[in-house]
Amino acid sequence: MGVSVGLVGLPNVGKSTLFNALSRGGAEAANFPFCTIEPNVGIVPVPDDRLHLLAALAKSERVVPTTVEFVDIAGLVEGASQGEGLGNQFLAHIREVHAVCNVVRCFEDPDVSHVAGSIDPIRDVEVVATELALKDLETLEKRVERAQRAAKAGDRDLKRQADLLGGLEVHLSAGDPARTFPGFHEDPGLMRELSLLTAKPVLFAANVAESDLPDGNAMSDAVREYAAGHRAEVVVVSAQVEAELVELEPSERAEFLTSLGLERSGLERLIDAAYRLLGLLTFFTAGPKETRAWTVPAGATAPRAAREVHSDMERGFIRAEVISFEDYREHGSEQAAKEGGKLRVEGKAYVVRDGDVIHVRFNV
Repeated sequence: MGVSVGLVGLPNVGKSTLFNALSRGGAEAANFPFCTIEPNVGIVPVPDDRLHLLAALAKSERVVPTTVEFVDIAGLVEGASQGEGLGNQFLAHIREVHAVCNVVRCFEDPDVSHVAGSIDPIRDVEVVATELALKDLETLEKRVERAQRAAKAGDRDLKRQADLLGGLEVHLSAGDPARTFPGFHEDPGLMRELSLLTAKPVLFAANVAESDLPDGNAMSDAVREYAAGHRAEVVVVSAQVEAELVELEPSERAEFLTSLGLERSGLERLIDAAYRLLGLLTFFTAGPKETRAWTVPAGATAPRAAREVHSDMERGFIRAEVISFEDYREHGSEQAAKEGGKLRVEGKAYVVRDGDVIHVRFNV
C-alpha cells in the first residue's frame, strides 16, 4: 500500500531542508517565505535490517524495500484558510496525504528569519492547527446546511447525519480537531467523504540545532508537552544534521550518529513514528529471485496481505505458509525452518504479524 506523509509548518522552519535530507531530493531551501509552492514529493525506502538479513539467508538476487512518500507542502501562514500566502492551494495538498508531520522550529539562528519575527514553537503549532480547523469549518458549514434541509423531509438516516454533522461543527468550533470527535467512527463513510484536514493523524518533528541533540531543548520540551495533551508523538530531529548524514558513507554515518548520542537517524525515527501513527506493519516475501518488504495495516488478514503482492493472489487465495522472522533467522533458511516445525499453514482468517515471512498459495 502507498503511504504518504505531508510535511507542514510555517515558512522557514526547516521543512525543505528536512525533506531534501529524507529524500535526497532537490527541493529548494531558501530564507524567504513560500520558497516551496508546488509540493515536492520524495519516495523514501524504509530502512529495515531484517530485509537485508533475509535476503542474505535466501540468497536473493535482489532486495526491494517498502517505501514511504514524503510530501513537502509549502509553509502555511496565519490566514491561510482565507487564501493568505496561497493558503487554499497549500491546504488542498494536505488532503491528499495519509498523515501530517508538523515540522516545528525549535532552534535559534539570527541568519534565518521567522515569518512572525520571533521563535515560539507553540504559537507556530497553534497557527497551523487553527488554519486547518478554520478550513474544515468552512467545508462543514456548507455540508451542514444541505444535510439539515434534506433532513426536514423526515428521512431518519438523513436526520442522523445532520445531527452528527452538527455535533462535529460544534466540536471544531471549540478548537478541537475532527480526529478527536466522539462520533467520528459512527459513520466512517461520511467522514471519509468530508475529507477534513483535522481528521488526518498528526505527529510533530521538533527541529533543533545539532548542539541540542539527542534530547532537544526547552522549546522541544514545550512541543512534547503540547503533543502529549493531543495524544501525538514528537520526534526530535536536526534537519541540518540529517542533511549532513546523507553525504556520508554508511560507516561514517554510524560514527557521526554515535558522536551525537543517537543510535538511529531522524529519517528512521520519523518513519517508525509514522508507521505507529497509521497503524502499519511490515511482512516479507523471500526467495532466490527476490526478497521484498510489504506494508499493510495492522489487523490485515492473509488474503489482504496477498493483495499487496498481486491482486490475483487475493482472489485465488488458498493458504499462506508463514514463518516468523525470528524463526527464519534462527534456522537460517525456509527449508530448515520447515524441517524444524516452524512453518505454519494459515487460512483466510489469519491476521498477519509484523515480521512474518509469507509464501502465498493461490489459484490463478
